[in-house]
Amino acid sequence: MKTVRFVCCVFFALVVLDAGAQDAAGIVRKSRDRISADTVQSRSRMVITAKNGGVTERVVDQYSKDGPKGGRKVIVFQRPESVANTRYLTMEDGAGNNDQWIFLPALGRVRRIAGSEGSNSFVGTDLSYDDISSMDRDAGLDTHTLLREESYGGRPCYVIQSIPKDSSYQYSKMILWIDKENWVSHKIELYDKRGTHVKTMEILELKNVQGILSPWRTKMTTFAAGTSTTINVEILEYNKNIPESVFTTSYLETGRAR
Repeated sequence: MKTVRFVCCVFFALVVLDAGAQDAAGIVRKSRDRISADTVQSRSRMVITAKNGGVTERVVDQYSKDGPKGGRKVIVFQRPESVANTRYLTMEDGAGNNDQWIFLPALGRVRRIAGSEGSNSFVGTDLSYDDISSMDRDAGLDTHTLLREESYGGRPCYVIQSIPKDSSYQYSKMILWIDKENWVSHKIELYDKRGTHVKTMEILELKNVQGILSPWRTKMTTFAAGTSTTINVEILEYNKNIPESVFTTSYLETGRAR
């Protein structure tokens, strides 16, 4: 009887642990999928603050669209002149991973971004190439654990730890504060391979756009460098037609949709 009771207890514990893992993954999926729109189009002003307090700005347009293999995203730098016409494309490959390309006017050609470049700065900002693509990161690429529930900014949140299954990924783990009511990820802590907390992404302001609660001001802080990049959305539109040709390397090179 004791053996049966012990086996039952172990089985029950495994079921509870497995249910917790599934719940954590489900919460992350709900957060990633909470904006239901076929396309997203925006213009933003990126404010980059240096360690000495100096500020530089970038104006960027972004186009996103769902496709048969997953999401696709194009970012076009409009200003200042030093980065104008820099264009970036990321596309999911159907397995949850992302293929990335960038057009740099100084080079005059499109260059594919290697996986080993994921930690590199994205056009001088505090965001890396991995950070840009991970905004639509497939929840199945990580193992998720519900750590606790707590309030953040006055909002009740799930605190979830996400550990990448691929050890080559830039971060060893991410800790997310996900709103229990609206599924917004208010804060994400990012840890390097040594387990050091190196960056934090925070949503500072939300706005209702076309009935969708949308990030309006987002900040990425890099602690070692003492720098930050704040993304201030100025124009945001959902479900507006975007030509398929925008999501091609040809568009990166020419800036023209065919």
